[in-house]
Amino acid sequence: MIDTASLNANELVSKLKSGDISSVDLCKAYIKRIEKFEKDVQAWAFLDKKILLEKAEEADEYRKSGKPLGALHGLPVAIKDIIGTYDMPTECGTVFRKKMSSSQDSEIVNLLKTAGAIIMGKTVTCELAYIHPSKTKNPHDYSRTPGGSSGGSAAALASGMTPLELGSDIGGSIRIPSHFCGLFGHKPSYNIISEVGHMPPPPGAISTGNGLSVGGPLARCPEDLELALNVLVAPQVQDNHAWNIKLPETRTENMKDLRVAVWPDEPYAEVDEEISNLIKSTAEDLKSAGATEETAKLPFTFAEIDKLYSGLLNPLMLAG
Repeated sequence: MIDTASLNANELVSKLKSGDISSVDLCKAYIKRIEKFEKDVQAWAFLDKKILLEKAEEADEYRKSGKPLGALHGLPVAIKDIIGTYDMPTECGTVFRKKMSSSQDSEIVNLLKTAGAIIMGKTVTCELAYIHPSKTKNPHDYSRTPGGSSGGSAAALASGMTPLELGSDIGGSIRIPSHFCGLFGHKPSYNIISEVGHMPPPPGAISTGNGLSVGGPLARCPEDLELALNVLVAPQVQDNHAWNIKLPETRTENMKDLRVAVWPDEPYAEVDEEISNLIKSTAEDLKSAGATEETAKLPFTFAEIDKLYSGLLNPLMLAG
């Protein structure tokens, strides 16, 4: 049996490519894992096992054709249920969209499919990715939350029910659940990953993105984030005739060339001593390895940041 809990997405892609495993066998292993843990974790908003296996069979047959394959061919990937899909419900965690789907896939879902990924299903988000915690439990401790709003994404990933997740983030919706569930999550720079088809804005809106949030991956190792970003980074379709994007190479791989700003405490948003000490000890480890470390001195207060951020966020969410 394939160990879905320990193999990362890069390893699985390699095994699929070499023929060591098939997409069907891989999806069967994930289904078995889901059947074991989903009743307790409650991470899935939509999952059709029959359709998943049919897609896996198609991926295996296509691999035999000898035609060029995408970077994620045959790899199952789960999607946060605020990102539009035409062939699966996009309920956004609210009863007002029960069993409703989008008129078309979001642009980032299209990129995943073009790369050969198999869309497993949709993972739970809190209502409208905003209002309150979801039903999903933290797989490390069922009495605790996985965080939000990509809580289902993080819980499914941390419990080994999917190898890779697509989430989104305005004020921590990738970063918080990644932190709570012991994962790696990336909130990329704005406008390098298309948000067309993400809600808000509401379905059918003319706007091509909401101007504040970003889509991004969650994974169990940083190398998997890179694998996903290599697929997802692209301009919006309406812009791709005018410009393209190529992420620069890493500026340095030498720790001595890194400058690290540390922000361990904040009176406006109290930090637990345990967390603050971890931040400080991590900074000391980096310093010991040769990095230049200094405590951040902000030219503004965190209260000022919060006021400005709220003024941007609340109209966007209410309008959506």
